[in-house]
Amino acid sequence: MGRPQHHIFICQNERDPENPRGSCLNKGSKDVLKCFKETIIKAGLRDRIEFDGSTCMDCCAVGPAVVVYPENVWYGNVTVEDVPAIVEAIANGMVVDRLLIPDEQVRKS
Repeated sequence: MGRPQHHIFICQNERDPENPRGSCLNKGSKDVLKCFKETIIKAGLRDRIEFDGSTCMDCCAVGPAVVVYPENVWYGNVTVEDVPAIVEAIANGMVVDRLLIPDEQVRKS
């Protein structure tokens, strides 16, 4: 397997559940990461799309946060149900507009 064309980072940061900022892990990002893995492998895209958990992306208020490179697309409030649409969008050079984090919220929480 060569270098992937796309790389997805799924925030796995965890804070105390009482922290007012929240955290992606407490909002279900572990299941989102697992779903990306399963969806990418099932779609036969493992050679084109890499996926990894990441530390905090400073988008806690809109987590779980997902970033796609090299496109520099930032998604927020991602659920397991959203994963197939994101994978399909990446494979087809598209973006899932309804999940985009507005520029003013990227790395702001």
